[in-house]
Amino acid sequence: MDLRRLRYFLVLAEELNFTRAARRLHIAQPALSQQIKALERDIGAPLLERNSRGCRLTALGGVVAREAGELLTHADASQERIRAALGGRQGQLRLALTRSARGGAVDALIAAFRTHHPDVDLVVRTGWSAHNITELLAGRLDAAFVRPPLDSAGLECRPIAREELLLAVPTDHPLAHERKITRRDIAAEPVILWPRENAPGMHDLITRQLWPDGGPRIVREEPDDEQLLLSVAAGTGIAPVPEGRARALRVSGVRLKRVTAPMPTVDLALAHQPRRVVPALRGLLSLVDAPDSTPRRPRTTPSTPPSHSSPTA
Repeated sequence: MDLRRLRYFLVLAEELNFTRAARRLHIAQPALSQQIKALERDIGAPLLERNSRGCRLTALGGVVAREAGELLTHADASQERIRAALGGRQGQLRLALTRSARGGAVDALIAAFRTHHPDVDLVVRTGWSAHNITELLAGRLDAAFVRPPLDSAGLECRPIAREELLLAVPTDHPLAHERKITRRDIAAEPVILWPRENAPGMHDLITRQLWPDGGPRIVREEPDDEQLLLSVAAGTGIAPVPEGRARALRVSGVRLKRVTAPMPTVDLALAHQPRRVVPALRGLLSLVDAPDSTPRRPRTTPSTPPSHSSPTA
C-alpha cells in the first residue's frame, strides 16, 4: 500500500475538508482528490462520504484512519533507524587497538566517537598490529589501529598520528646524561625489543632509522612496552619506544632520550577493508577525516629537565 496516499488520507481524516487538508499538505486540491480516489481503488471500497461542507469518514474509513496512524508511526520510526544506521549512529562497531598506542590520539578519537554516536555498540579489543590485521582480513573486525607500514593487500589506512621514537636507557647508564644520543652511540648497545612478528613493518622501520648500518644487538624480547621498560630499568639494555606510550607508562629507573637528526618517528593508522564498511564505521572515518583530526607531527621542542623519579627526555 502506498504510504504517501495513507499520509494524505490521515490528514484529510483529521480535517474532513479537502481545501484545508490540501493546504496542510502543500498540494493542489485536485491532486489530493486523485490520491484519495486511488487509495479507495487500492482498498476496494469508499473511505469517505462527500457533502457540500466537506466529507465524513465511512465506517471502513475510520478503521483505515486508525490503522494508518499506527502504520505510519512505525514506518517513521523504521526510517529513522535506517537513517541512523547509515549515518553510523546505531549498530555495532568491532574495533581493535594496538598495544603500543594506548592513550593520546586513540583515546581522544574513541571518546569523540562515543559522544557523536552514543547508540553504537562499540566492541573494543587490544592486540598487536599483525594480529589485528589478521582479524580484519578474516572479517572478525571492522577496523583496527595499526602501526604502518603494512604489507597486507586489501586494507586501507587512514593516518591518525605521528610520534617521535625515543630511546629508553637505565638511569645509571652513561647515555642517560647525554642531551641527545647519536646512532653511533647505540651501534653496539644491547637492545630490548618486542618480537618482529607482532608488527613487522614497524619493527623494520625502527631498525632502519636507528641502526642504518646494521641490525640492533637484541638481547631480550618482551611482549609489550611495559615489560620492555621494566627490563630497561633492570639494566638489561636500551629500548626504542614511541614517545606517547613511554611517557604514559612512567617507569621508574628509566630515562627517555632523544636521538640526533634525522628524528626517528613511528606512525599510527586506522586500517579497514574498503569493501566492507559497516554503517557505524562511516561515523568513525568521518571523525578521522575531519579537518581538525590531522596527524600530530613529531614534537621538537625541549622537554622538562631530567628527573630520576620519572621518565624524561
